[in-house]
Amino acid sequence: MTRTAIIAALSGELKPLVRGWKHERRDGVDIWAHRDENLYVAACAGAGQSAATRAFAAVESEAPVDLVFSVGWAGALDRNVLPGKAYNVAGVIDVRTGERFRCDAGAGSLWLATSPKVADFSEKLRLASTYQAALVDMEAASIGRLAQMRGIPFYCFKGVSDAFDAKMPDFNRFIAPNGQFQTARFALYALLKPWYWPALVKMGENSRKASQSIAESLSEFLQDEV
Repeated sequence: MTRTAIIAALSGELKPLVRGWKHERRDGVDIWAHRDENLYVAACAGAGQSAATRAFAAVESEAPVDLVFSVGWAGALDRNVLPGKAYNVAGVIDVRTGERFRCDAGAGSLWLATSPKVADFSEKLRLASTYQAALVDMEAASIGRLAQMRGIPFYCFKGVSDAFDAKMPDFNRFIAPNGQFQTARFALYALLKPWYWPALVKMGENSRKASQSIAESLSEFLQDEV
């Protein structure tokens, strides 16, 4: 029996995938499990590499993992990368260290940059130019590193929540040190900034579509490749 870990940052990223799975919350980590001929365990603990590491550790605490997926929302660094669509990533670059973690056989062609913060438009331009990456997130490099350390296959499926040129508020100020997004604080802030409303509504629509696309793409990949 193959034990597959699926690591995300936020529960919304996993919602369509884990519908009907057994759920528990343990030490600040949300965990879902599903068993057929194999065992699938999904987990999220918040934004950032430290939170992703905690989520992976929670999955691994019960038994070794045979392969791992990093999934969730990402920002587009390329105008040709479509909001609402999921992409099977070729590999991940940690922008803090320059490390590159290539995904295993069956991966796509686009590279993703893992940043320590939510990238605004100017940062997207810099990341695209410096790393020739098409997507940016905050977690995947940690999962690639953990997979490499354990010698297990690593895959990354990312759904695009915001377009390359989307003008968004600074989300970084609402991410707590433990990686949790401070929804109530952000909602109050956004309520007083109506010029952001259209972009935030669009981002919400894109995020829901992206989560569904991740679930569909990952399910198809697991059936065909793993």
